[in-house]
This record gives sequence, structure tokens and C-alpha cells, in this order.
Amino acid sequence: MIKNKADYIEYLNRDRIALEVNNDSLSSKIKNLFFPNPVWRFQRLMRKLEYYTNCKNKGLYKIYILYLKYKYRSISIKLNFSIPINIFGPGLSIVHYGTIIINYTTKIGANCRMHACVNIGASGGEIQGPILGDNVYIAPGAKIFGNIRIPNNTAIGANSVVNKSFEKEHTIIAGIPAKELGNIDIKKLIRHG
Repeated sequence: MIKNKADYIEYLNRDRIALEVNNDSLSSKIKNLFFPNPVWRFQRLMRKLEYYTNCKNKGLYKIYILYLKYKYRSISIKLNFSIPINIFGPGLSIVHYGTIIINYTTKIGANCRMHACVNIGASGGEIQGPILGDNVYIAPGAKIFGNIRIPNNTAIGANSVVNKSFEKEHTIIAGIPAKELGNIDIKKLIRHG
């Protein structure tokens, strides 16, 4: 969670690296000006809203936070995201825009790489959503639900239904319902910042 300005800058930098957004050369700056990456715009706005909500939620900043919430809601609807703030650690990479729905009680660690059509939420009348560790890769169409835990360095296969906790790191889990399929080198799937 972003707790100060240094955290905010660190989260933005790690997200930019994870999304492979290059803004170093003049040609990349021009490209980003005319063809902006909508997911990068979303993630920047999400981090800004997290920073102001967590660190500057007093006085006139409350009006600015309302404005940021309005912009965040607008871009979320446009990209078909339902993602609350303060869910992800640094190094988030949302690969494509498209339907992504996440419960507000979910917590996801650093260096998460996620594709479209993902649904992460609570189940069976419980309030608590899943808790995912660091370096988790979530393939397209994965459904993760319930008061469960997914360990660090885990890959979740396409269209999997994950409804129970797993303990072993460096594994791929997939299927309906999901089960452990084997070991994986997660660094090949996730770019670390």
C-alpha cells in the first residue's frame, strides 16, 4: 500500500517497467503522445488516487480526491475494469484491457501480471476475497474466488477456476477446479522491476 510520496514514485516506476512503457527517447515520447497506452493511463491514475486517498485525505484535498475518483470511474468503465484501489503491490502489469473484476477485500502482492477476463472475488457469503503473493501470473479467463491464499511465484492457467488455497511456490495451477500441474520458472512470465 502507498504510504508516502516515495512509495508513490516507486510504485509508478515499477508499474512502468512491468508494462514496458518507455519514455526515455524523443521518439517514444512522441509515440506516447499520439498513441497513449490506455492501461498505463489507468494504472497511473489508480496509483495517484491511492496516494491522495492514503496520504492526503484532508481539507481541500478531499475535493481533488472526488475529482480523481470521477476520472478513475470513467476510465474504469471505458476499459471494462472493476478494480478497487489499494489491491495491488508495485510492478502491476495488466496486459490487455477487457473485463477484469476484483473484490475490494482481495490483496495481491508485487509483480502481478494479469490478462483480460479475470474475476477475483469472495464466495459463499464470505466477505474476504483471495490473498495472492508476489510474482503471480494470471492467464486470461482465470476465476479465483473464496477466502483462499495463493503463494508467491505461482502461475494460474487460462480459464482456471481456483477455489482452494495452495501452499507450494514455483508452481503452475490450472483446471476446473484448479490443481497443481507442475513446477515453473515464473521469471519467464513476469518482468521484474
